[in-house]
Amino acid sequence: MLKGLGGLGDMAKLMKQAQEMQGKMAEIQENLANINVVGQSGAGMVVATANAKGELKALEIDPSLLTPDDKEALEDLIVAAIRDAQIKAQETHQAEMARLTEGLNLPPGMKMPF
Repeated sequence: MLKGLGGLGDMAKLMKQAQEMQGKMAEIQENLANINVVGQSGAGMVVATANAKGELKALEIDPSLLTPDDKEALEDLIVAAIRDAQIKAQETHQAEMARLTEGLNLPPGMKMPF
């Protein structure tokens, strides 16, 4: 009489895994806000610090770059340092997400929607 209910156990297991993954995801999101990455340009003359969520936290500029004639060069160095920090933040974010999904046996190349 209860033969057809065998699939409910699998569904309950799947739901439990989804809840666990949701909890891990929240933990990783919190951790990403606390992981800092550093981007540089101009051999370290401009340094941008961001968290692993990509939020810019600090910008340091070598005082020797603060001259009116080098305004355009300074702007380019700032953009390059921020871009470097954003790339490192994205790489860190992806590494943290990979840790979350490593036990799920997902097909190669399948990305989670976050």
